[in-house]
Amino acid sequence: MKGFAMLGIGKTGWIEKAAPTCGALDAICKPLALSPCTSDVHTVWAGAIGDRHDMILGHEAVAQIVEVGSMVKDFKPGDKVIVPAITPDWGSLEAQAGYSMHSGGMLAGWKFSNFKDGVFGELFHVNEADANLALLPEGIDLAAAAMLSDMVPTGFHGVELADVQFGDSVVVIGIGPVGLMSVAGTALRGASHIYAVGSRPNCIQIAKEYGATDIINYREGDIVEQIMEKTKGKGVDKIVIAGGDVDTFAQAIRMLKPGGRIGNVNYLGEGDYVKIPRAEWGCGMGHKIIAGGLMPGGRLRMEKLVSLMETGKLDTGKLITHKFNGFEKVEDALMLMKDKPRDLIKPVVLL
Repeated sequence: MKGFAMLGIGKTGWIEKAAPTCGALDAICKPLALSPCTSDVHTVWAGAIGDRHDMILGHEAVAQIVEVGSMVKDFKPGDKVIVPAITPDWGSLEAQAGYSMHSGGMLAGWKFSNFKDGVFGELFHVNEADANLALLPEGIDLAAAAMLSDMVPTGFHGVELADVQFGDSVVVIGIGPVGLMSVAGTALRGASHIYAVGSRPNCIQIAKEYGATDIINYREGDIVEQIMEKTKGKGVDKIVIAGGDVDTFAQAIRMLKPGGRIGNVNYLGEGDYVKIPRAEWGCGMGHKIIAGGLMPGGRLRMEKLVSLMETGKLDTGKLITHKFNGFEKVEDALMLMKDKPRDLIKPVVLL
């Protein structure tokens, strides 16, 4: 089969590989809609997870099942399914402890384009199909559904990690596609003031549509000063970090109230250390909590998230700014994510 792969750090290309084989609990799928991710860019061009050779990229897909293993109960060939980016081993001790995303080791629930071939192939393998796939309901747009693989669950997990409650004031740092979903999740959780940090006009407009009450443009001054001015020096209850770099944590600590909580879902592809300002952290005793996590995968989560789309509570179609048709356009879509033109939020390839 054909796939678009990381050939080595800084190198990509089309390759031919043997088709994957199906285990008893597993499924083989063919993609119907694909979307590249910023983490694909970090993986290839920053070498964020180390050198990889001839590894098919991609972890965001809606697909059709072509084969299931002998022990799969709930899915059959021909089913259209949502494929989460994180596909844990659900019998692992880590999953039993409540950290399915780390099944088998740190971040090891993230298999696609990490240590196994991803979804940018004519066929791809999904482990534990009954636990890791979800049926795509009739009437849900394929491109919009592709956002359920990673953008929605990751953005929402940032909200969970920050433990946003009714009436909280919340800063969402970064309003790319993940951050926009954090804005939407924060609004669904009942936050009052939602300060969205970003500068791109189209992202600002969509952030407002998802519930942002205030826009903090980092090009117009220090974001800490802007937040402290808007909150009359008090800071905010919660912060979701969905963009930035290793230095962003220092800004977050400075604008967070004592007892506040930071939820980070930003993939730190570069930098060796995260620096925390001592005094603003209460000299280590400010009860300012930082929680960083990889989003949980699994069928139940996918089913719950797609139900928000079915009931009209979440419109992921707003994220999609560029559509391509044809498998060969995967390369163009990935390069678009690498170059990030100012009108880009998220591209999707329909097959």
